[in-house]
Amino acid sequence: MQVISTIAELRTRLNGEHAVAFVPTMGNLHEGHLELMKLARKHGDCVVASIFVNPLQFGPNEDFDRYPRTLEADCASLQGLADIVFAPSVNGMYPERQTVFVEPPPIANELDGAARPGHFRGMATVVLKLLNIVQPQVALFGKKDYQQLHIIRQLVAQLNLPVLIVGGETVRAADGLALSSRNQYLSTAERNEATFLYQTLQSMRVAILQGERDFEQLQKQAVEHLAARNWSADYIEVRNQSDLQPPHSEQGYPVQQLVILAAARLGNTRLLDNVEVCLA
Repeated sequence: MQVISTIAELRTRLNGEHAVAFVPTMGNLHEGHLELMKLARKHGDCVVASIFVNPLQFGPNEDFDRYPRTLEADCASLQGLADIVFAPSVNGMYPERQTVFVEPPPIANELDGAARPGHFRGMATVVLKLLNIVQPQVALFGKKDYQQLHIIRQLVAQLNLPVLIVGGETVRAADGLALSSRNQYLSTAERNEATFLYQTLQSMRVAILQGERDFEQLQKQAVEHLAARNWSADYIEVRNQSDLQPPHSEQGYPVQQLVILAAARLGNTRLLDNVEVCLA
C-alpha cells in the first residue's frame, strides 16, 4: 500500500490503471469505512482511499478544528484493503483560495442543508475535485449520509462524469447505533442513550408498514419523544427515496419507496441516521 500526499504523484501512480475504485473519507476510520473498502475491491483492480478533512464543508461554529485526525491509525486499518491512500494537505487541495464552487440542487437547502448552511456546497465541490484528481471508474459512499449520496448522484449525472456511484449499506453496532466518527464524542451515558434515535426511526418504520400515513404526526411525535429524553432534533422527516421530496400521491396514499431521515443532538454530539421503508 502506498501513501501519497500530492496530486502530481497520485496521477503518475494511477497512469495506466483502468479499473479504479475510490472511497473518499475524512479519516478517523471505523468499520463502516472498512466495509466500503471491501466493497470497493469488488468493483476495481486498484482501490484508492482518500483521507482529507475538508474545511469547505464545515460551518464557522462546527467541529473542523477538533475533528479527529488519525492518519497513522487509519493507514494501519487500510493495510490489505487499499492499494493507495491519498492524504493531501489543505494547501495541496486548495493552493489558492477557492472561488469556484459547485452549486448543489435545491434539496441541498433542506434537511441537513437547512441545519448546516453551505455544507453541501463545500461537500460537492471537494467531491468533484477528488473525482477529477483520481478519475475512478467507480466511487463508493455510505448510505448513512443519505442526502449526501443523493446529491452526489445528481452531481455525477448532471455534470456527465464518467463514474459509477455505489452506495454502501449503513454499518451498525450490535445495539443498532450507526457507526460514525463523531460517536467518540459521546460520553458513556450518552453512548448508551444514543441507540434511542435508531429505535425511534424503527418505530416509525413499523407504523408506516402497518398502514400509518399521517407522516406529519409521526414526525411530530418522534421529535417530542426525543425531546422528552433531552435530545434536540434538527429534523425527523419521511421522504421519497428517489428525490427526497415529501411523499404524495394524486390517487390517495402513496405507495412508494420511502426513507425516514433524522439528525438530532445528544449533548454536544450531532448524530445522523436513516431507515428505508419499502412499501408493496
